[in-house]
Amino acid sequence: MHIRVNGRDNVAIIVDPEGFVSGKERIPQSHKIALRSLDAGEPILRYGETIGFANRRIEAGAWVREEVVDMPAAPPLDDLPLATAVPAPLAALDGYSFEGYRNADGSAGTRNILGLATTVQCVAPTVDFAVRRIKAELLPRFPNVDDVVAVTHSYGCGVAIDAPGAAIPIRTLKHISLHANLAGQPLLVSLGCEKLQPARLLGNALPMLGEANVIRLQDQRGFAETVAAIMEAAERRLGQLDRRRRETCPAADLVVGLQCGGSDAFSGVTCNPAVGYAADLLVRAGATVLFSEVTEVRDAVHLLTPRAATREVALALIREMRWYDDYLALGHADRSANTTPGNKRGGLVNIVEKALGSVAKAGSTALQAVASHGEKVVSKGLVFAATPASDFICGTQQLASMNLHVFTTGEGSPYGLSLVPVVKVSSRTALAEKWSDLIDIDAGRIATGQATIEEVGWELFRFILDVASGRKKTWAEHWGLGNALAPFNPGPVT
Repeated sequence: MHIRVNGRDNVAIIVDPEGFVSGKERIPQSHKIALRSLDAGEPILRYGETIGFANRRIEAGAWVREEVVDMPAAPPLDDLPLATAVPAPLAALDGYSFEGYRNADGSAGTRNILGLATTVQCVAPTVDFAVRRIKAELLPRFPNVDDVVAVTHSYGCGVAIDAPGAAIPIRTLKHISLHANLAGQPLLVSLGCEKLQPARLLGNALPMLGEANVIRLQDQRGFAETVAAIMEAAERRLGQLDRRRRETCPAADLVVGLQCGGSDAFSGVTCNPAVGYAADLLVRAGATVLFSEVTEVRDAVHLLTPRAATREVALALIREMRWYDDYLALGHADRSANTTPGNKRGGLVNIVEKALGSVAKAGSTALQAVASHGEKVVSKGLVFAATPASDFICGTQQLASMNLHVFTTGEGSPYGLSLVPVVKVSSRTALAEKWSDLIDIDAGRIATGQATIEEVGWELFRFILDVASGRKKTWAEHWGLGNALAPFNPGPVT
């Protein structure tokens, strides 16, 4: 059995877990089979798009793998269609809500967390030590608080703090520190001598915290006094957070980040389209949906600029593509560096094929806005939030805005984030069965005909509302999986 995505396609992917024997070779599951003979130089089509060119003759029924495919050039950015095929708005989806935590700024949290934000990596071990004690000694007394999280990172000093690139990690860390799941009011731990001073990190938001919620290690007399000061502030803040209660919030208050990790050739036909369908449902309910990962959008940008709500939005998307092209060129790299051994093992021949499957997460609605790296998203509807494609950096950048995360995977990843629930969606049933205690939604049923894209999309949509309400936990939450934050820093390190 194989899957052909588009009627124009001259290749298909193998569905049978045991692969497919053709002539003298066995084609593994998720890898491509030639549906007809292809001459050298002929385009190889998947998703109805050219994913490469045959660099030798390929016989019908042969395995179309990486070494027989030459990668095409990326779509040129200067002559893309701009807002030429704006989708009509889908019917509104009324009456959907979740039980969240209303914040003073009007945002809604999906969790009630005490956050210990930091200005510099130097304080991270001390904060981690304090958090372990807070969880053991204080948190059990405050049952309405979900967790205590150290918002630690590798930035803050030893960098060119005034360089243009420094704005990206600084604004990212500011928005994470004031995250909706922290009620917008963390404790802030500073060393004292770092370049990223509290006032520089939080700006006008710093006075809102109050001096009692800012702990400077160099003002304390030794380690024990430092930890005692953090715990005293934590106990006071836990008491405030413990008085909060969930209340009914419209689904429009959700800001859902979408991401791929360990993608395979099934990702673009099962999990990503199902996520795209759920994204359309969220947009119809008034929510904000973020998709990201510049290098996994670049080769499909020609499919997105026509969908931009306005010409200005399309130009903003092109701006982010061009910025990243230039960034990679400075490092003597290009988009082809994106694909991993796991992607290739999963049947993806290059970044072009990967990108065409990745953008399926964006669903079918109009692109309403584009946010640059680390900016806080304020628009409703479908938004492109520029990030690198690295799982950890992308997740960190999206944390500037999102209050819930959806992560699709074909090869498998235990990735998680401590500040937001991470919903895992698998591209293959075999992965969901192998990792039954890590995968939340199995989209592999689409490939075998056991479920439709729409059915899995609705299942995911309802699961998102349950997770946002605290009625259900994701497996990543169950196990307490939270990858370290990795802010994107394109600026110089001194």
